[in-house]
Amino acid sequence: MRVLIVESRQVLARRWAAALAAEGCPALIVSDQAGAVAALHIEDFRLMLLDLVLDAGAALAVADYAAYRRPEMPVLFISSSAAFSDGSIFNHCANACAFMPATTPPADLAALALYHARQPFSARAVA
Repeated sequence: MRVLIVESRQVLARRWAAALAAEGCPALIVSDQAGAVAALHIEDFRLMLLDLVLDAGAALAVADYAAYRRPEMPVLFISSSAAFSDGSIFNHCANACAFMPATTPPADLAALALYHARQPFSARAVA
């Protein structure tokens, strides 16, 4: 089971990857939209950790592409901004499974990621 981490801050991405690796879950780290799209083209991931604020590219474009290319893959959104903290990310991204602050301890984030990666994911029904 492999996880894709899309995060511009490499130190933070490496912390998340280390926490996942400690649980036996390898991760690939990319830092921008182009890297995420390329990775999704080549490999099947069980889950994507996606920071809403990327230095290069748009996180929502990555999420849209993931919903198209890998509709069975949940996306765990992470952000250090207040945008979407009201839960509206679930209205914008069909594959969103969680929204966490970037300050979440890596071990807690890994536990949540592994929980969602192990669950069968199906898109929510549109009301």
